[in-house]
Amino acid sequence: RDARHGSAAFAAAAAEVFAAQGFRVIAFPQPVPTPVVAFAVRHTGAAAGVQVTASHNPARDNGYKVYFGGGLQIVSPADRDIEAAIAAAPPADEIARRPVQPADTTLLDAYAERAATVRRGHDPVRVALTAMHGVGGALALRVLGAAGFDDVHVVASQFDPDPDFPTVAFPNPEEPGATDALLRTAEQVGAGIAIALDPDADRCAVGVPTDGGWRMLTGDETGWLLGDFILTRLGRQEAASAVLASSLVSSQLLGAIAAGHGARHVQTLTGFKWLARADDGIPGARLVYAYEEAIGHCVDPDAVRDKDGISAAVLACDLVSGLAARGSSVPAALDELARRHGVHTTAAVSRVVAGPDEAAAMMARLRAHPP
Repeated sequence: RDARHGSAAFAAAAAEVFAAQGFRVIAFPQPVPTPVVAFAVRHTGAAAGVQVTASHNPARDNGYKVYFGGGLQIVSPADRDIEAAIAAAPPADEIARRPVQPADTTLLDAYAERAATVRRGHDPVRVALTAMHGVGGALALRVLGAAGFDDVHVVASQFDPDPDFPTVAFPNPEEPGATDALLRTAEQVGAGIAIALDPDADRCAVGVPTDGGWRMLTGDETGWLLGDFILTRLGRQEAASAVLASSLVSSQLLGAIAAGHGARHVQTLTGFKWLARADDGIPGARLVYAYEEAIGHCVDPDAVRDKDGISAAVLACDLVSGLAARGSSVPAALDELARRHGVHTTAAVSRVVAGPDEAAAMMARLRAHPP
C-alpha cells in the first residue's frame, strides 16, 4: 500500500479476505512503492498482487491496482470477472476475514538489490531528488546509494510521506509548478540531474541543466534517451532479439531509434498492461524497454513488468553521469538523436472536464473536426 488516507485499512482488509479464502498472503510491513509489488509477484511466482494506491491523483482519492501472474497488470477477461465477483459478493460485514501477520523485509531487500544493478557505469553525478510526499523517497535513496550514487540532495519539505500533499496543488510531476522546489534545489546544490518521483514511485520525471537554466524533460525526451542508452549497451546479436515498446500516444522516434540499432519496435495501446506484453507472440524476442509519454518507464522488464520510477531514476543518473564524463550533456544527446533520426516534436494538452458527458462531447468534436 501507499501512505494515503485509508490505505492501511484497505490493504489490511484485502489481505484478510484473501487469507480467509485459503491463500497464503505476503503483506508488506510498511508502505511500499507500487513497482515493489510488481517485482514481488514476479519474483515469488505469486498468483496475484494488490497495491492499494491512487498514484499521482488528488489527495482525496484512493484505489487499487491488481497484478496477475508474472507481475503484469490485469487485462480482460480478468477485469470483467473481478467486476462480476464484486457484484455477486455479500455485504462487506458478511465477508470472511482472517488476520495476517506482516512479512519481513526480504522482498523489499531483493527489489532494492536488483534495482541498483541497472547501473553499469562508474562516473559520479550530483542528484537532486523529490519524493513528492509519496512513499518512494527512502527506498530511492537506498537504491541510488547501492548503485554508487551517494551525492543525493533531497527536497526536505516533500520527502516524508504525507497524504495531504501540502506543498503541491496536484501531486503529479507533470503538472505546472509541481517540480519548482526540486529545480530550485538542483540549482542551489549544483546538481547534474534532478529526479521527481510521483507519490507511489512508479513514474519518474527528469530535470536537466541547460544554457537557459533548469528544465524538466518531457516523458518522450526521457523515453528516447533511455531507449537509446539501453540499446547502446547491447551487442548486435542481443539487439536483434530486443523489443522496445511505446504507446500510440507517445512519440514515433523510439521506433527509428530501435531500427537504427537493429532492434524491433512495437507500438501498443495506452497503458503498461499492454506495453508489458509487447513481446508476446514474437518468437525469440525479449522486451528490454518500454515507455509511455506520461513519464512511465520500464527499464528492467525481466524484474519488473511495469513502469518503475526508482530503477528508471538509477538508469537516468547512469546516463547523465556518463555523458558528463565524456564532456557531453543531455541537450547535446537530444541534438544527436535529432541529427541521426530527424527532429521529432511532441506536446501534451491536459484538459479537465466536469464529467463523462463533457468528455464524450469533446471527443466527438475532435473526431468530427480533428486539429
